[in-house]
Amino acid sequence: MKENNIIAAISTPAGIGGIAIIRLSGNGCIELVDAVFKSFKAKKLAEAKAYTVHFGSIIKENVVLDDVLVSVFRNPHSFTGEDIIEISCHGSIYIQQNILQLLISKGASLAQPGEFTQRAFLNGKMDLSQAESVADLIASSSAATHRLAMNQMRGGFSNKLIELRTELLNFTSLIELELDFSEEDVEFANRDHLKEAAHQIESHIKKLADSFSIGNAVKSGIPVAIIGETNAGKSTLLNLLLHEEKAIVSDIHGTTRDVIEDTINIQGLTFRLIDTAGIRDTHDEIESLGIERTFKKIEQANIVLWVADCETINEHIEELSQKILPVVGDRKLILIFNKVDIISAERKAEKEKLLLDKIPERVFISAKYEQGTNLLEDLLVKTANIPEISEQDIIVTNVRHYEALQNALVAIKRVSEGLDLKISGDFLSQDIRECMYYLGEITGQISTDEILGNIFSKFCIGK
Repeated sequence: MKENNIIAAISTPAGIGGIAIIRLSGNGCIELVDAVFKSFKAKKLAEAKAYTVHFGSIIKENVVLDDVLVSVFRNPHSFTGEDIIEISCHGSIYIQQNILQLLISKGASLAQPGEFTQRAFLNGKMDLSQAESVADLIASSSAATHRLAMNQMRGGFSNKLIELRTELLNFTSLIELELDFSEEDVEFANRDHLKEAAHQIESHIKKLADSFSIGNAVKSGIPVAIIGETNAGKSTLLNLLLHEEKAIVSDIHGTTRDVIEDTINIQGLTFRLIDTAGIRDTHDEIESLGIERTFKKIEQANIVLWVADCETINEHIEELSQKILPVVGDRKLILIFNKVDIISAERKAEKEKLLLDKIPERVFISAKYEQGTNLLEDLLVKTANIPEISEQDIIVTNVRHYEALQNALVAIKRVSEGLDLKISGDFLSQDIRECMYYLGEITGQISTDEILGNIFSKFCIGK
C-alpha cells in the first residue's frame, strides 16, 4: 500500500442495482472529487462540513455521467481515519465503471481487496481482530453469526486480550526488575501471588480457546451428514429441507454416488447438510467409492441423520446398525423414520421401539408429503445444543485466533510449571513474553506484512 495515496473502488456488489456506491479514501480525495463534481448549490466539497451529503452531477468532458449524492467524511473521524468520499450513483454498470475510470484518470488508484479496512487498522481505528470481524459481518448469514461479528467488531474480544496482556506485562515487569538487582538477592514479585495470577490467566485463555468449538460451528455451519440405506429418502429429505431440487430423486437404487452439500438456516443457526450415497452391499466400483465417502463424512459431522424406510427397516436395521454405530461413535445421532404415510399406527408403534436404547433421538416423517419436517428442524436445533449467544459473549470464531490462543496457553502453562519448579526469573520472563507475543498476534500488536497481506487479501474490493 502506497502511503497516503488516494484509493477508489466500487463498494457495492457487482451487477445492476438501484444504486451503487463508489468510495475514495486518502489525503486529497475531497479535492479530487471536486474536480469532477458540480454541486447544484455551486458549493465546493472542500468547503463542506464533515458528515454532510451533497446533490449534484459527475461530469466528464462537459458530459453529465450521472446525478449523484456525495457524502463527505473528514479525518480522523472516518472509517479509515483519512478523508473519505462516498459517491452514490445509479446502479448501471456503465455509469459505475465510467465514474471509477474518471476518478482514476484524475489521480486515484484502484483499491486492493480489503485496503480500506487495512488503512483503518494501520491508522489505529481498530485492531486486527476487529478488522477481521468486518469481513465476518459482511459474510454473516444468520442471527448467531451476526451477533458474534458485531461483538468482535465492537471490541469485546480485543478488550479481554488487552486486559490479559496488561496483567502479563505487570507480571514480567516485576520479575525483570528483580534481574536488575540480582546481586542484592531481592524479590519484588511475590511468587504465591504470581502463581495465582498465572492460573487465572491460564483459565481465561483456555476458556477463550475452548469457545472455538462453538464459534466455528456457528460461523462455518454445523455439519450434518444424512445417511441410510438406498432409497430411504435421503435426497428427498435434503431437497425438502433446502426447498430446492438439489439432489436427483429416483426409485433406482444407488442414484446418489457422490456427496452433495448445501447450507440451511434453521431458527438462526446455519446447518451444513451433507447428502451421501446409500449404504448397501454392491459390486459397482463407483458406488462403492461413494459409500466409502459416506463413512468419511460421518467422521466429519457433528450430527448424523440416519434416514430409514419405515416399510423395510425391520429387515436391515440390525445389519446397518453394526456398520453405522461404530463409525458414529459419540457423535449426535438422530434416527429418522421416513415414509410414515404408508404404514399403520400399530406398525409405527412397533418401530418406535427399534434401537431405542442406542438411539433415543428419533422422529417420524414423510419427506414426500412434507410431514414432520418441523419436528425434525426443532430436533436438529435441540441436538446442536448451541447456547444462546448474546452480543456480550466472547466467542472465538477465527482459526488464526484459535491457533494463537493455543500457543499462548502452552506458554502460560510453562510459566505455572516454572513457578512450581522455582526456575530463575529470566526463564520465567521469557515464557511470559512468549504468551504476550501470541496474544498480541491476534490484535495486531505483533504483526508482519505477510500476516497482514494474507488477512486483507481475503476481503472484497471496496471494503
